[in-house]
Amino acid sequence: MSIITSTFDPDTAVTRHVIGAGEPYVFDVRKGQTLRLLDLEGNQAIDTLFYNARNTRERYDVQRTIRRQNALFLTAGTVLYSNLGNALATITADTCGQHDTLGGACSQESNTVRYATDRFYMHSCRNNFLCGCLQDGRLTKRDLAPNINFFMNVPVAPDGTLVFADGVSAPRKYVELQAEMDLIVVISNCPQLNNPCNAWNPTPAEVLVWE
Repeated sequence: MSIITSTFDPDTAVTRHVIGAGEPYVFDVRKGQTLRLLDLEGNQAIDTLFYNARNTRERYDVQRTIRRQNALFLTAGTVLYSNLGNALATITADTCGQHDTLGGACSQESNTVRYATDRFYMHSCRNNFLCGCLQDGRLTKRDLAPNINFFMNVPVAPDGTLVFADGVSAPRKYVELQAEMDLIVVISNCPQLNNPCNAWNPTPAEVLVWE
């Protein structure tokens, strides 16, 4: 865990966008720009996918990122690697200190398996990813891949199982990443209501971008 604060002033951001509770958002970040994901009210999981904007077949690779860093969790100094072995982005500031790589995106199917059959109708991050990709037009269902869960706490138990635990974030915590190439960023501001990752209460999050 590494806590590093940012020197960027929100008033100088070239882009600011508040993502509604449980909603998707797709946007571009150019090489050299810095992206901040801001947890406005605390305990809000922000599921995120990264793609090379010039070749969408190149995208974030969880296995390569874990292996290169020899660490399960992301924090300041972590480099996010693509499936082609290239650096996508580097975490340059982080006031939360730990972000999940293993829990994946909630879906209608996983809600049914984990919780109860009557949860199938509930909105999910996979639905958000699909809606965001289809609305944007550059990505399709086949482009979906394992994601990062910023601000989500998924410790690994001694027996190797994953535990969806209470969040470790708090209001106004943030993580910043510098883009190492032109990126498409796909976000699901997680709508999950069945585990404590969002304190059972999805809330808005903000995206800021600086030159």
